[in-house]
Amino acid sequence: MQKRSLGQQGFSSSAIAYGAMGTAIGYGPSDDTASITAIRHAHDLGVTHFDTAEMYGWGTGEKLLGTALAPIRDEVTIATKFGFTPTFARNSAPDHIRAVVDTSLRNLGTDHIDVLYQHAPDPAVPIEDVVGVMAELVAAGKVSYLGLSNTDPDSIRRAHVVHPISVMQSEYSIFSRDSEALLPTLTELGIGLVAYSPLARGFLTGGVKPRDHYDVGDFRQGVGWWAPENFATNMTMVTRLTDLATGKNTTLAGLALAWLLALKDDIVPIPGSRNATRVAENIAAADVVLTDDDLARIQEIVPTGAIGDRGM
Repeated sequence: MQKRSLGQQGFSSSAIAYGAMGTAIGYGPSDDTASITAIRHAHDLGVTHFDTAEMYGWGTGEKLLGTALAPIRDEVTIATKFGFTPTFARNSAPDHIRAVVDTSLRNLGTDHIDVLYQHAPDPAVPIEDVVGVMAELVAAGKVSYLGLSNTDPDSIRRAHVVHPISVMQSEYSIFSRDSEALLPTLTELGIGLVAYSPLARGFLTGGVKPRDHYDVGDFRQGVGWWAPENFATNMTMVTRLTDLATGKNTTLAGLALAWLLALKDDIVPIPGSRNATRVAENIAAADVVLTDDDLARIQEIVPTGAIGDRGM
């Protein structure tokens, strides 16, 4: 698979990477054996970058990913994140960052983290102090590249002064467009974008169902796209996008991922699936070529994103 350079510090990733959140939380019960099979299949098909976080099961997600990648650790890069407590309070205090990173290294079974993100801003800790500690971890050899997630242009600029930021991780899909406000800053500073939830939490997979089909603890229960007053309108958009995808000999998911890849050459989507067949379908999107007319058609169908809030 084609590689993409993210940032100006040397980090690169396969054009499509793998997001491992769903192997631990968010989308109902999971099967660890199936998840490990899916992760290894992704690597077999050319994926080189895998993304997780402390928050994804408070260690269980990292341990599963570490187990899956152990035989091929030297062939891949791994990202993880800090910044929350088990009560979902924000915590980017310096000692907390250091403790989380040491725990993540043990959970992942590795001697270094390729990309370390602050998962979300902590109003109690200036971003300069946060990145200062992250830079210490780079100097110590525990971390290779730095990233931020779920933040704003001003914080990105302030962080970048302290230590170069290679990547920004933000939700971005045909249905979720808030990240477009970040693009001018990222382009100016030479920072790559890792797009999480590129398939709109499953809405752009071709298998979306109404809210009452999902488990009570499923993240989608709190996403406005699934609200009864919005679901039918959003499904109309999905139907039209699916028709366009069929004309391109791809799936709806393939169209959604190819759309992100076509926007800029330093965007990498991280779809996640616990199913090896779905993983292969997602990765096939790297070979889908969209024309300017295709991009214009997608914009016509979904001018500003889905109807309803994205639940974050």
